Amino acid sequence: MDTWLNNLWHGVTLGGNEVMRSLMVALLSLVIMLVVVLVVIWLERKVSADIQNRIGPIRTGGVLGFVLQSLADALKLLMKEDLRPAGADRWPFYIAPYLVFLPAFMAYMILPFSATWIPQDVKIGILYYCAVSAVPVLGIAIAGWASNNKWSLLGALRSAAQLVSYEIPLGLAILAAVLLHGTLETGAIVRSQWLNPWLTLLTLPALLIFLTAGLAEVSRTPFDLPEAESELVSGFNTEYSGMRFATFFLAEFSASFFISALAVTLFLGGWSLWGLDLAWARHVFHWDTAAWFVDGALVPAAIPFVMKAFWFAVFMVKTFVVLWILMWVKWTLPRLRIDQVLNFGWKALLPAALANLLLVSLVGAWLQPAGGDTPGRPAVVNAIVLPGVGPPGAADGDAAGSPASAPGRP
Repeated sequence: MDTWLNNLWHGVTLGGNEVMRSLMVALLSLVIMLVVVLVVIWLERKVSADIQNRIGPIRTGGVLGFVLQSLADALKLLMKEDLRPAGADRWPFYIAPYLVFLPAFMAYMILPFSATWIPQDVKIGILYYCAVSAVPVLGIAIAGWASNNKWSLLGALRSAAQLVSYEIPLGLAILAAVLLHGTLETGAIVRSQWLNPWLTLLTLPALLIFLTAGLAEVSRTPFDLPEAESELVSGFNTEYSGMRFATFFLAEFSASFFISALAVTLFLGGWSLWGLDLAWARHVFHWDTAAWFVDGALVPAAIPFVMKAFWFAVFMVKTFVVLWILMWVKWTLPRLRIDQVLNFGWKALLPAALANLLLVSLVGAWLQPAGGDTPGRPAVVNAIVLPGVGPPGAADGDAAGSPASAPGRP
């Protein structure tokens, strides 16, 4: 009886610790997302002003204008009355904004911000993202239907048609990276690029397909047909006000950053500099990078804080560069018609994604070792490690253990 009670108490304690850890990870992810949205809104204003040669707000806050302007916007939205049309379906109308916002927040948990910090490094991280990203279209459709407004309903139907059309090329572009690296784990995909930098060149076509479909997924120009202010007033969110209205835009800006961060993770090396960061650590700071690995697995306690911060900075800089490119596209190209959007998705982007997937599959089959896979190591990565060239962090000429072959979390 005592043994049973002890086991029960031990299980409850471990379960409680895991629940607390999950809550802390969720809270930290929410804080990061809100800070990121604050910066993205400021960057959106600066990029649009620069590209269109406009003068932004010059009487708000001076040097801290970007903070004060965003706080002023938040206060304005908080103080606005939360209205609901008389003919609207009450509970679907209230729930819809959160069905759009929560998936955008939940997706942040799989981003590998650094080699030693991934909020939730789940083994099926990519599959988790694909499942979560399918939810916002339901929220948009519910918002359009529950508003009892024909313009909102048209915007919702456009959104459903557009997202269904572009989710397939987006998924095929992601699948190309998954096939090439042999894993669904985001951290392992980055470590694979760290070990074999030239894999990035093979995924450049998939990157272009991913970013194009990603623009459509977050409904940004030239694919902003669900809103289309000049045609549908404001589309699916026409009848919303106050913070429910703001929730839709929090989700849009958050999803824009996430798409950029996921593109960096899958196709641009993530937090790494393709092995140059380890060479820099060895030859500039004279750190013993081989001590950072035990049986091929990273040991966070052995890595200096400066290196961890550097990896985090690299990831954020890469992400904001990609985000700036997406904003550049938004403020340069005009909006397409709905028939042009759907034709491009089905007749151009989908065939290109299929052709790219076939090419990557052929390359992966060619790189496959004749003797089969090494257990615990992605097949393609196992095949393309060059003889006599060690992994990042190993001594020169040492080809033993690698970060890509490390089991478990980084």
